[in-house]
Amino acid sequence: MPLATSSSAADTIFQTAAQGKQVVIQRDAIVVREDSSLLVYKHFDLRERRVTKVTLNKGSLPYSVAPSNPAGRKGIVEIWKRFGYTASATDLSGKTARIFDVFLDFYPPGGRGSLLESVPPRTTLPVLLEGGAADEIDFSKIDRIELQGDRLQITLRNGQAEAGKFLMPTDQPAEVRMLGITDNYDPASDDVFDYSLPLRQIKEIRFE
Repeated sequence: MPLATSSSAADTIFQTAAQGKQVVIQRDAIVVREDSSLLVYKHFDLRERRVTKVTLNKGSLPYSVAPSNPAGRKGIVEIWKRFGYTASATDLSGKTARIFDVFLDFYPPGGRGSLLESVPPRTTLPVLLEGGAADEIDFSKIDRIELQGDRLQITLRNGQAEAGKFLMPTDQPAEVRMLGITDNYDPASDDVFDYSLPLRQIKEIRFE
């Protein structure tokens, strides 16, 4: 889905239909890799409220790209940053970073790469509340999260407070990380983030 308010040029991806007509597959994208068999691009997913990466397999109906210049790609990243969740994260050393398009993803402990396709990234906070109830709180409802060990103190935007523990959505060994884009993000990066920190190394997250 294109960003309706987009005014900056960005890569546009077409597919040539059997009748020879070019059909727009994706606007407001940034192509990061293309070869004879694959086309890989990044775009902002409005439903998931985060930047995602898509891989297209080139088949009998070819794809083509109308590329943007570096300024156009930088401009589309600035637009992406307005549509996602923004937060300030303070780590255990006291350093604070402002992060755009924030989301959580799950990794093998100490490793790289997504853990399992069955454990998708998310813009919600799964939590086991004190008292035993489980909940999944959307980022849009959260004002701030204070973390102390495995304990979470959550203040919602309506003033309500919740306490509990992060509820890992898998029974396999896993590490949850907070990911997002900073002001130093390179539009040409193969990754959809340049900020990555395990949740256990963060002591406070404040959403804007």
